[in-house]
Amino acid sequence: MNPRFKKAFGNLVVGTALVAVVLILIVTVFAPWIAPFDPAEQFFDGLTMEGMPLPPNHTYWLGTDLLGRDLFSRLVFGARTSLLIGLVANGIAVGIGSFLGIAAGYAGGPVATLINRFTDLMMAFPALLLAIALAAIFTPSLWIVALVIAMVNWVWVARVVYSQTASLRKSEFIEAVRSLGARWPRILFVHILPHLVPTMLIWATLGISTTVLLEATLSFLGIGVRPPTPSWGGIIFECQSYFIDAPWLVFFPGIAILSVALAFNILGDALRDALDPTQRGKS
Repeated sequence: MNPRFKKAFGNLVVGTALVAVVLILIVTVFAPWIAPFDPAEQFFDGLTMEGMPLPPNHTYWLGTDLLGRDLFSRLVFGARTSLLIGLVANGIAVGIGSFLGIAAGYAGGPVATLINRFTDLMMAFPALLLAIALAAIFTPSLWIVALVIAMVNWVWVARVVYSQTASLRKSEFIEAVRSLGARWPRILFVHILPHLVPTMLIWATLGISTTVLLEATLSFLGIGVRPPTPSWGGIIFECQSYFIDAPWLVFFPGIAILSVALAFNILGDALRDALDPTQRGKS
């Protein structure tokens, strides 16, 4: 193993985060086989005689929600929803941001000015308010929520990729390649893009935690993924009025959101240390 990877990933905290990410991916892929019940099924014995959710027990491991549905099954399928949105939204954001950043950094001049001013304009709006506005315009669904989140997250990737591309374009080895007669496609795809891949991978990992948190926020505000599709933020939104009487309905999805966000952040930091040692120790 590369010594930098061994050092970055060779501690207990990063190892635990890596195990957590692997587990959440397994849960996402095998959700239908892991969940003991249909997440949308309302059980006759899923509520008390007073109509209250059941606490964790031997049948419903994490209790039931306000409609008598198994909370564990909804969390398992909610992991699929939340992580799918995180992966799709962050993939789109990294793609758009990288494309615009590379275009601005390599072209320079009016192209860079136009793209950078547009990026500044997008950064001027608070991400959450912009996401709320976009989600209010479009009919919320899983794919629309992913697209809305991508539209507010690409700006940070574009800014970082732009600065690196502009720096590489002026470097001596690029000038040497250009003096040998290499045309821009070869310069861009063979000599510049490989240097940008580590940055893209780092942002692709770190951004997942941001998108998962933003999706949970939108769902909690009622403008995210629509019921009956389960999502972690949606579960908290549906059950917030039971916070005192049935705290497990908020506690378990909250722990899931926090754990996934923390795991991807730790993994992203470790990946940054391994791929970009000049940034080691910075946050």
